[in-house]
Amino acid sequence: MKEKKQDSGLWVFIEQINGKANPVGCELLGQARKLAMIMRQQICAVVLGQDVKHLAAGLIASGADIVYLIEGREYQCYSTDAYSTALAFLLINKKPSVVLFGSTYIGRDLAPRLACRLKTGLIADCTDFTFDPVRQIVVWRRPAFEGNVVADIVCPVRRPQMATVRPHIFPLPKQDFSRQGGIIQLKGQPQFGHFRTKINQVIPQENNDSCSLEDAAIIVAGGRGMGNRANFYLLERLAAALGGVVGASRGVVEIGWRKAQEQIGLSGRIVKPRLYFACGISGAFHHLAGITSAEIIVAINTDPDAPIFNIADYGIVGDIEVIIPAILAEIEANTADRR
Repeated sequence: MKEKKQDSGLWVFIEQINGKANPVGCELLGQARKLAMIMRQQICAVVLGQDVKHLAAGLIASGADIVYLIEGREYQCYSTDAYSTALAFLLINKKPSVVLFGSTYIGRDLAPRLACRLKTGLIADCTDFTFDPVRQIVVWRRPAFEGNVVADIVCPVRRPQMATVRPHIFPLPKQDFSRQGGIIQLKGQPQFGHFRTKINQVIPQENNDSCSLEDAAIIVAGGRGMGNRANFYLLERLAAALGGVVGASRGVVEIGWRKAQEQIGLSGRIVKPRLYFACGISGAFHHLAGITSAEIIVAINTDPDAPIFNIADYGIVGDIEVIIPAILAEIEANTADRR
C-alpha cells in the first residue's frame, strides 16, 4: 500500500487528426488549470503526429505550461500500438501525477492500454473531477448503473491517476496568447522497429451518426412519449427542415426504436447544441445531465408536470402528432415567403 509520490505535473493527451486538435483536449486543459492551481503543479500537454508543432501555441494559450511533441511519420495516423508504446516510454520517465484523456474513440482505446503498461488504475467516462486536499488525491465523478447514480471514484495508491473525460462537459477556456510556455520536441522515441503493427491503408470513414450528434448545432430528440417507432419520421422531417440531427432518450434506445449512437444522456452522448428539441421526453436525471450545456431547450410533452419543463426555455403542452406538423407548416410558410 505504498507507492504514490509522483508530482511532475498534470498531463493532458491532445488528440489530433490531420493536424487539427480535437476540442476536448482544450476543454481538459482549461479544467486541469483549476486543479493545478490547487495542487501547485504545472500543466503538460502531449501531442503525437506528423508536423504538429503548429498546435503548440494554441495549447499554451489554452492553459498548458509545457507542450511535449512526439513527431514522425509513424505517428501520422493513430495506431494503438505506436501511440501506447511512445506514450508509455514518455510517462514512465516523466512520472506525472495525473493524466487526462478525452472520452473519444481514440481516448477510450489508448487510455486502458497505457494504464495496463503503467500498472495503474483508470476511471472511464468521467463527467467531473476535483481535488481532495485532505487525502491529496483527485476525486473522479462518473455515472454508474446505467446513469441512475453518480459515483465518486479515487485511485488512492497507484500513480499516475488516469481518467477519460467526456467531451462537451467543460467549456472551452478563453485563449490567452500572451501566456508563455515551453515546447519540447522529444527525440529518441520508439521508431517503426519497436512497433508490432503497421498501417498500410487508411479508409475514409463514412458519415458517423454519433459524431454528427455531438457536433450538431440543432438536435431534435424523442422519447417514449413519441408513442411508437413510426412517429420518429416527424422528428426526422423537423431535423431536416432545421438542418439538424435526430437524437433519442435511453428508454427509446432500450426498446429498439432508435440506434444506440443516437442516445443522449449520462449513459449516451453529452451534447451542446444551440437549439435542442425534447419531444415526448419526460426529463429523467440521466437525460437532463446530457443536455445542460444546450443554449435553448424547447420541450414538447402531453404531461404539464414533466420534469423537462423545469429546465426548458420554451415549453409546449400537447400532442406531438399535432404540434410537430404545425411547426413544420410554419417553417415551410416562412421559407416560401423568402423565395
